[in-house]
Amino acid sequence: MNRFRFPRAIAGNLAVGLLLLAGAGLLLRLHLGEDWWLAAPLPPRRWFALAALLAYTAWCAALWWRSRPRGDDSGDSGVPPLLVAWASQTGFAQQLAERTAQGLRDGGRRVRVRALDQVDATLLAGTREALFVASTTGEGDPPDHALAFLGQVMRQPLALPELRYAVLALGDRSYGHYCAFGHQLDDWLRRHGAQPLFDTVDVDNADPAALRHWQQLLGQLGDGSVQADWSAPDYQPWVLRRRRQLNPGSVGGPVFHLRLQPADGDLPAWQAGDIAEIGPRHAAATVERWMQVHGLDRQATLADGRALCDVLAASKLPDAIDSADADAVASTLQALPHREYSIASLPSEGSLQLLLRRQAHPDGTPGLASGWLCDHAAIGERIDLRLRANANFHPPADDAPLVLVGNGTGIAGLRAHLRARIDAGARRNWLLFGERNRAHDFHFGEELEQWWREGWIEHLDTVFSRDGGPHRYVQDALAAQAGRLRQWVDDGATLLVCGSLQGMAPAVDAVIARALGDERKDQLVMQRRYRRDVY
Repeated sequence: MNRFRFPRAIAGNLAVGLLLLAGAGLLLRLHLGEDWWLAAPLPPRRWFALAALLAYTAWCAALWWRSRPRGDDSGDSGVPPLLVAWASQTGFAQQLAERTAQGLRDGGRRVRVRALDQVDATLLAGTREALFVASTTGEGDPPDHALAFLGQVMRQPLALPELRYAVLALGDRSYGHYCAFGHQLDDWLRRHGAQPLFDTVDVDNADPAALRHWQQLLGQLGDGSVQADWSAPDYQPWVLRRRRQLNPGSVGGPVFHLRLQPADGDLPAWQAGDIAEIGPRHAAATVERWMQVHGLDRQATLADGRALCDVLAASKLPDAIDSADADAVASTLQALPHREYSIASLPSEGSLQLLLRRQAHPDGTPGLASGWLCDHAAIGERIDLRLRANANFHPPADDAPLVLVGNGTGIAGLRAHLRARIDAGARRNWLLFGERNRAHDFHFGEELEQWWREGWIEHLDTVFSRDGGPHRYVQDALAAQAGRLRQWVDDGATLLVCGSLQGMAPAVDAVIARALGDERKDQLVMQRRYRRDVY
């Protein structure tokens, strides 16, 4: 028989509350006598004593409330809550940690929030997923309160093979040791066996683009529900010039190749590895149905002249509204969150190219952003777009060897890198790419094979899981070439991995660790010779 267990947090709170009330009653009895409550009316001195004692009780309760461990979500699932730990000197990291926790709760996750000095070895060893929001102060120093974690936890020989984690590192690039404490924390976790959920996100002076990227990554840890951006991107108007499906007949989801250009002016500058942030929109039919259900005029305009339907198209559609006035409705709306896509081209090619797979909900309806870009946006229509520099995935500075590993639409970011290498005259390039069927899913295949024949790609290893070759996945092909991988790393190669966070990226990481050893792999990370763009 399952027995009901009263939640510990509630039991503890009730116990403390009862103790405080009992203490207050005892103090009143000592000060006012056993029958103080029978006196009517109470003399002024007794009113004064009563008020003072109640104030004292409230003050004690407030001290206890502020000092208690905060941010635990109740639940008896047997799986520990996801830990969000923060190290903050000015309070900004704590604010971001609380926002992070709330976003995860909105996505259905149970969360435990702690200051880093409240995290001990036992808590860390019993946690399965953890996010660290870590500030760096001065010349690479941790926040003051984090020193206890460094002295008491980071000096212990912990084994954390069950822990999956990520770090949001806050810093100021004008200092010599940029985001040093966040990187120190990441390095310590790796060396003790913890596995990164995704790569450390560096934030320079509260850069909103980096924080939006962090928020996008958080969506992978929840139920995928739509959440508003913490800070809306400053989009520029672009125009969709071309859209073509690359994989008709594929057993996988449809993949589309898009070309976009600015609505006005020349192409801006970007580098291989950079990201396009897209502002999605609802389909016109979706907005029209919503307006009809809520009794709104489809021709309604706002006081500033904008059409209400246009504003709704770029906003989360609420379940209910309190007024049919267009401006009142618009004032309550939240902008749709952005979506990020690796850029597959360089400015020298005349357009910004994207490669994306149409995502589908369980009921078969397309995802918000992919549905907009793949189905609903008309050729020639405006697309809200913002470029984001992705310094962690920029090309190496020289013509040293480059190993590129990816699967699916991850070939987009790798194709831009190959184009940049060709433009720079660098030929020592090794590409490993995996998909389902060669006949349908070899994205950019003709171009890649031409570059291989011309000598721009020294080794081209392709793996198609449904075709029955010697290797099923791209990580298998890499494992079979462990000797070549070691030789290329000895020759100074940089490793770039682009594609799915689930499955491919951790499997490739494990192959690299086996081929090179954990210590050497970690050295590559610290030398920025092993970089990933995974999603």
